[in-house]
Amino acid sequence: MLQAHKKLTVDVELLKSKDLQTSLFTLRQIKAATNNFDISNKIGEGGFGPVFKGCLPNETLIAVKQLSSKSKQGNREFLNEIGMISALQHPYLVKLYGCCVEGDQLLLIYEYLENNSLARALFGSEEHQIKLDWSTRKKICVGIARGLAYLHEESRLKVVHRDIKATNVLLDANLDPKISDFGLAKLDEEDNTHISTRIAGTYGYMAPEYAMHGYLTDKADVYSFGIVALEIASGKSNTMYRSKEEAFSLLEWAHMLKEKGDLMELVDGRLGLDLNKKEAMVMINVALLCTNVTSNLRPSMSSVVSMLEGRTVVPEFVPDSSKVMDGNKMEEMRQYYYQIEDKTMSKSQTQSQSLLSDGWTASPSSAADLYPIQSDSSYWEERN
Repeated sequence: MLQAHKKLTVDVELLKSKDLQTSLFTLRQIKAATNNFDISNKIGEGGFGPVFKGCLPNETLIAVKQLSSKSKQGNREFLNEIGMISALQHPYLVKLYGCCVEGDQLLLIYEYLENNSLARALFGSEEHQIKLDWSTRKKICVGIARGLAYLHEESRLKVVHRDIKATNVLLDANLDPKISDFGLAKLDEEDNTHISTRIAGTYGYMAPEYAMHGYLTDKADVYSFGIVALEIASGKSNTMYRSKEEAFSLLEWAHMLKEKGDLMELVDGRLGLDLNKKEAMVMINVALLCTNVTSNLRPSMSSVVSMLEGRTVVPEFVPDSSKVMDGNKMEEMRQYYYQIEDKTMSKSQTQSQSLLSDGWTASPSSAADLYPIQSDSSYWEERN
């Protein structure tokens, strides 16, 4: 215990020595904000510990991620996350307010987002969905693209998120999007080409080259964004969707409609007349470009922003039928994905190789590490 306390004291000094754009909170402050981590304030369980809702004396709502100092996510990794997230400041990323390193506690304090996740808003239970008009959907889509463009191209660190999906896009009071789960970086210390990490991601959103071969670049995020863009336009989940044509996924249905020349059928019928058809076609066609099976043919996220905002013409997408992710290929990837999941759950095989191009940093992202609010969360059932 004395040794652990000494180690944590050293970490406080290290934190103070870093040029961080965050605050150091005391444990007393956080206990007061969360009512001593009362179970009623628990809003989720991430891969590294529980997350609690709290309220500071100035009435600022916060989300507190409680990390276990005894877990593999130790003090060094904690410092990595603090250093990384404090350097990533952008309007479309969840904001880190600060941290607390005291006693045996390792805590991260984030902004709290009032409107839960995009997944809940679009295809959660009926009583919890939010009516998103077309202008709001476009705003959300562009915001996500801007956040990713920052991570990939504009920030000091080049960061690959690895788990872009509707659940990891949170909505604030104004329904502006905030990307979550971009922290907890695994930095490569041995060379600049390979990084040893568990393949992270969610079936239905993972780029095929990453899911099948562990090859990771920023274009994996571009693919995932394309899936989310299709979900925004259609109001349907890629993984839960079944069409009358028996398409295996929303993406496959989009390809079928593209071949028929009837992409407007994909658009969410709930929008009614509240729709800019030209903008909807742009969003869907950009999504198809982003989900190209050949990774180097996918656009950069800055190009995506330009196309969505109408500053750049969207190039015509001509699908290669030999490479389209049809039902059989999707099933093959699904089975492979579950095999990988089984291996990562094994104590003897918790690591697999993931290849990164030079200079890239991988964000680990389990499904809900940063701000784990699930679309069917019992907390939200009770709250509403």
